[in-house]
Amino acid sequence: MNKKDIFIIHGTNYKEMTLQLLEAAELAAAIGSTKKHIGLKPNLICAKDPSLGATTHGELTAGTIEYLQKHGFSHITVMESSWVGERTSRSFHAFGYDRICDAYGIPFVDLQKDSYHTYDAKGMQINVCDAAMNVDFMINLPVLKGHCQTTITCALKNNKGVIPNSEKRRFHTLGLHKPIAHLNTVARNDFILVDNICGDLDFEEGGNPVTMNRILGFWDPVLCDAYVCDSMGHSVDEVPYITMAERLGVGCADTSKANVILLNQDTFTDSRPRFTRRVEALAGYTAPKDACSACYGSLIYALDRLRQAGKLKKNASPVSIGQGWKNCPGKIGIGNCTSCCSDFLKGCPPKAVDILRFLEEN
Repeated sequence: MNKKDIFIIHGTNYKEMTLQLLEAAELAAAIGSTKKHIGLKPNLICAKDPSLGATTHGELTAGTIEYLQKHGFSHITVMESSWVGERTSRSFHAFGYDRICDAYGIPFVDLQKDSYHTYDAKGMQINVCDAAMNVDFMINLPVLKGHCQTTITCALKNNKGVIPNSEKRRFHTLGLHKPIAHLNTVARNDFILVDNICGDLDFEEGGNPVTMNRILGFWDPVLCDAYVCDSMGHSVDEVPYITMAERLGVGCADTSKANVILLNQDTFTDSRPRFTRRVEALAGYTAPKDACSACYGSLIYALDRLRQAGKLKKNASPVSIGQGWKNCPGKIGIGNCTSCCSDFLKGCPPKAVDILRFLEEN
């Protein structure tokens, strides 16, 4: 196990991708004894279909359970607490998590109904649910997506689901960033399996999904969230809880030192993903030809950052992207496939934060 490792796999068979990633990460060896109690914490913030960009795809949870059972682990619990105002039980039943747990014989714990105790989280007293604190190994399954208050949400903020509703309300009165950072000094993050399939542009409840068709794996939740910033075109400084958690010793935010393990190459899809009206407007600034999902998604995130900054001009030249641009001249291109453009950004795929800088300069 190397805390600097980042595992990346592309595709559309999400369960099989999960199995391959966990094998590559040698998760079973990292867990150790098969007698350990393992927790799985997806993001079931609300009763919305994962295709809308808010909740964890069930295939990741199913694949993780299947992997663990294959390696002899039997003491597994899925647990979650939806946001205040939504019943966890409704989210659990809405899109098949009940069927997944039944199929594999796995219990589900509604943390909204769980007992809790108070812990000293590096100087802050925080209430955490007992079920989450009683596991020996926690697998965090967040969605990589935007958030209306904290800019992004992934590993660190997903742990807000292991505290009671009363504590969630208190977190909001404290401004979210500081309590989220301190929470992660006591809440477990033993492995993070990130749903980067179609997270929302900037809203935790979904509605404007950006198709990426990737699953990511991390050992370090701070590195995870810093990488998310890169992937969505943000700087780490825009998300204060990341650097706060780093200072508290939760992990390292320096993505330049990461060891990226690419398990396969992204390939272009035959059909263009379905866009909402807002994402369609951003796609209007692109000229895709056989574009891979992750590359195209990164460009959409970067264009949205430009839009937010008021720098997206209506008469801007469309940005070339995709394998169909190989050996074809163009004006501005994103990715190695557009090397024949007058100006192009290297990468396969380049990160959204690098695309943003490139587009600002061009």
